[in-house]
Amino acid sequence: MKKIDLNLLIALDVLLDERSVLAAARRLGLSPSATSRTLARLRDATGDPLLVQAGRLLVPTPHAEQLAGRLHAMVQEARSVLTPAHFPVDPGALERIFTIRANEGFVALFAPTIIAGIAKEAPRVRFHFAPKPDKDTVPLRQGTIDLDIGTTGSSAPEVRSQLLFRDRFIGVVRSNHALLNEPVTPERYASCGHVVTSRRGLWHGPVDDALFQLSLKRDIVAIVPSFSDALNVARHSDLIALVPSLCIEHIEARQEGLRSFALPVPTPEVTISAMWHPRFDADPEHRWLRQKLIATCRGVKLSGRSGERDIKEDSHSQPMRPPPER
Repeated sequence: MKKIDLNLLIALDVLLDERSVLAAARRLGLSPSATSRTLARLRDATGDPLLVQAGRLLVPTPHAEQLAGRLHAMVQEARSVLTPAHFPVDPGALERIFTIRANEGFVALFAPTIIAGIAKEAPRVRFHFAPKPDKDTVPLRQGTIDLDIGTTGSSAPEVRSQLLFRDRFIGVVRSNHALLNEPVTPERYASCGHVVTSRRGLWHGPVDDALFQLSLKRDIVAIVPSFSDALNVARHSDLIALVPSLCIEHIEARQEGLRSFALPVPTPEVTISAMWHPRFDADPEHRWLRQKLIATCRGVKLSGRSGERDIKEDSHSQPMRPPPER
């Protein structure tokens, strides 16, 4: 049986990340010539060039691209196996790429604070915020992502989770929308056109269930893939957008002419959690990341404002008082 040097896996992981022999050599603590020899050994072992010259850069071959995600997960799992379960993490020396899968709204609101906060403690930590096209747990099982952010309803039973925050949906309309000239009743709300967000193209949700109990039905005119798209549609039309209240926090500085209001029907809270595979339970670095993420998200949530507000205050109208909780 051919002897396998597992250090080659670590070297390949770094080379694919840096795409530079010089940069990889610095991270590996090797000379550039030694790193070049390591790359030659990797090419010989895999039967593939792995990285090829393109101008001043090295670019991965299709085979290397296929290996990258699996390889990174394997290296991180190997490190966790060889690290004592209660080994204290030194953030200043921590050098790792964390892949977090989350939707656009979470990234827009939380990513800047997460990145800035962790950079102060762990300047060598890097983040890859991956898109979340669905709720499939396969990436967690395969180890291609470290954390999945979202609701836990459809997650696999073995997946671990930790609550990050709870939120509620609110309505958003353009600032001079006729709906806000009078109190927003279920009947007036349902009579308007609506734009909703759904990656899966769903035309029905909890708001529709609540309206159905009152023998009402809203007119959904359009479905869009993201909350920012829904807000943009609402800003330039008479349609009502339905978004989590926290979405308003990150758009106030750059969106004008929108007003938010409390929904006139009761809807369940939205529970947002961080999910991970059990393989990372005892990983000290992963545990450190989870603690930082939880603290950051709860800090942002507590600093936010709740209730109805103008995103851009209309000088000719006064904010309505939100109806009492049902």
